[in-house]
Amino acid sequence: MIQALINRYKRMRTEHYLCQTYQYSYAFVGMGQHSLTNLYPVLHYLGVPLKYICITSERKAWLIGRKFPNVKAATSLDEILNDEAVKGVFVSASPSSHFSIASQVLRSGKSLFIEKPPCQSLEELDRLIDLQRLYSSPVAMAGLQKRYAPAVQLLKQSLRKEYLINYDLHYLTGAYPEGDALPDLYIHPLDLVCHLFGEPEILAIRQVAKDSYILMLQHPHIVGTLELSTAYTWTAAKETLKICTKSGIYTLSQMEELTFTPTSSTVLGIPMEKLRPRHETKEFLFQRNNYTPILANNQVYTQGYYSEIEAFISQVEKKESKVTTCLKAVRGTYELLQTVQSAKTSLSEHKNSIFTKIH
Repeated sequence: MIQALINRYKRMRTEHYLCQTYQYSYAFVGMGQHSLTNLYPVLHYLGVPLKYICITSERKAWLIGRKFPNVKAATSLDEILNDEAVKGVFVSASPSSHFSIASQVLRSGKSLFIEKPPCQSLEELDRLIDLQRLYSSPVAMAGLQKRYAPAVQLLKQSLRKEYLINYDLHYLTGAYPEGDALPDLYIHPLDLVCHLFGEPEILAIRQVAKDSYILMLQHPHIVGTLELSTAYTWTAAKETLKICTKSGIYTLSQMEELTFTPTSSTVLGIPMEKLRPRHETKEFLFQRNNYTPILANNQVYTQGYYSEIEAFISQVEKKESKVTTCLKAVRGTYELLQTVQSAKTSLSEHKNSIFTKIH
C-alpha cells in the first residue's frame, strides 16, 4: 500500500509538470554567457515555445540554426515584432542597448522581460513606463531575480513580524572593466534593500576606491550600511546581509543560506548569557541542499531565475502569478541609483572630503 501511494505521488508530480503548457510563442534577443547559463536552461525546462532567437551576428545566426533546429535565427528585431504569434520577448543583450530594444518591444504592444539593468537612468525608466501605458503592453518586468529567490521571499515574510534595528550588507567582487559597476552590478544589492525595507534616504556615502563605496541608508523603519566594492576577487565573490532585530539576527549568505540567531534574554537590562554562559543557537531557515540534484536545489532556482521567468510567462499567459519587478516597482531602486550617481560625481569633485552627507 505504501508503494502504491509513492507511485501515485510520483505520477501526479510528473503529470503536473507535463500539464504546464503554453498557448503563445516567444522570442529571445541576445545570446551571451549569462543567457546561456541562467535563462535558456529555464526556458527549456519549462517548455516555453521559443520561436525566434535574435542576434546581430550572421555567424551566430548560422550556428543557432544548427544548435536549435526548432528555433528561427533572426538578425532583425522588426521580423519578431511584426509576428503576431509572438506575445512575449526576452531581452538580455548588452546593458547599453537595453533601453533602445525595450522601447521597440513596448511600441509593438508585446510583453517584455528585460534583463538588468533595463535602462541606464531614472529618466529612461520613466519613458519605458510611459511607453508601456501608451502602447498597452500587457507585461513589462525587469530581470532583478533576487526578489524571486526563495531565501529572500522567506526573509521578507519573516521580517514583517520583527522590530527592526539595523542591517549591514557586503557586496564584494573583483574588477569590472567591461562596464559601469553601478547600474550593472550594484543594482542588485540596492534593489534588494529597497525590496526588503522600503525606499531609503542616503545619509552618507564615501567612495573608497574605483567603483567601491560605503553607504549609510535610512529606510522607514531601519538604518543600514552597505559596502559595494570591486576591489576584492571574483574567485571568492561574496554577498552577505545581516539584519539585527529585537528578537535576533537574520543572516543571508549568497542567496544560498538564511539563518536566525536569537538574542539572549535580559533581566533588568543584564544579559543572562553573562551570568550563565550558553551555546549559541542558530536556526537554519533556508539552506540549499547540494546533495540532491533536484530543481529546488539548483542554483538557477535558489538565485531566483526560475521563479522570475515562470512569473513572466504566467502573466503573459494570463495565469495566476506574482510579478514583483514590474517597471513601476523598481522605480525606487532607480531613484536610489540616481542619487548614488550624483553623489559619485560630487565626490569626484571633492576628493579631499572624508564623508559626503546627502541632503
